[in-house]
Amino acid sequence: IELAEQNARQVLEDSAIELHASDRAEEALFRLQDELGLKVVPRLMVCFDISHTQGTEVVGSAVVFQNGEPRKGLYRHMRVKGDWGNDDYRSMAEVVGRYFRRLEEEGGPIPDLAVIDGGKGQLSASVEALGAQGMSDVTVIALAKKNEEVFLPGRGDPVRLDRRHRALHLLQRIRDEAHRFAVRYNRKLRTKRTLRSELGEIPGVGPKRQQLLLKRFGSLRGVKAATREEISRIPGVSEALASRILTYLGR
Repeated sequence: IELAEQNARQVLEDSAIELHASDRAEEALFRLQDELGLKVVPRLMVCFDISHTQGTEVVGSAVVFQNGEPRKGLYRHMRVKGDWGNDDYRSMAEVVGRYFRRLEEEGGPIPDLAVIDGGKGQLSASVEALGAQGMSDVTVIALAKKNEEVFLPGRGDPVRLDRRHRALHLLQRIRDEAHRFAVRYNRKLRTKRTLRSELGEIPGVGPKRQQLLLKRFGSLRGVKAATREEISRIPGVSEALASRILTYLGR
């Protein structure tokens, strides 16, 4: 009986915590609508960020929050196709345009609010990209890291939300999540490039075998840790080539 009572109390406490968190999220959403003059409560939000390594492995991320909470199943990342290098404006325009084009093609719900990680330049590029898609009615804002200022289209001065403001905390959460997701994908591509570069120096290991090694072992460390027998099980890799690979990698 005592155990049952403890379990019941725990369930009630957990429910109270969840309800309190839900109330905080609701407050943040309504405050965000009020402070930024949004037409609707931004229950469905998407945030975009760009990540690259000195202009290479340029990627974009799109993370989705619903009712103030992450919807990780709806997250998307993509490699930037254009040769824009360090030009974050063009990269952002491409990512935003491609995301909404795909969303429209798939018949997905249009977000109540699109948040851009950046300032006036990234915002202008995103607005232009949406206009080119015929989606100028999408509400879009930008959150600049430097002073945590919010930029809105057609408004010169940024909106400065109180640092203790739950609306700002919500924007920071989705912005930071988009940044994390973009950086993780960039690092993944960079790791692949490093692996292929080092393996490419080994005679007999061409692009196809590099790809197979990466798929099987995941990283350069994984290849180094593998045995000759494990490596030689990969199609097209003989035991002699497996030995050569390990020798080149310092094994």
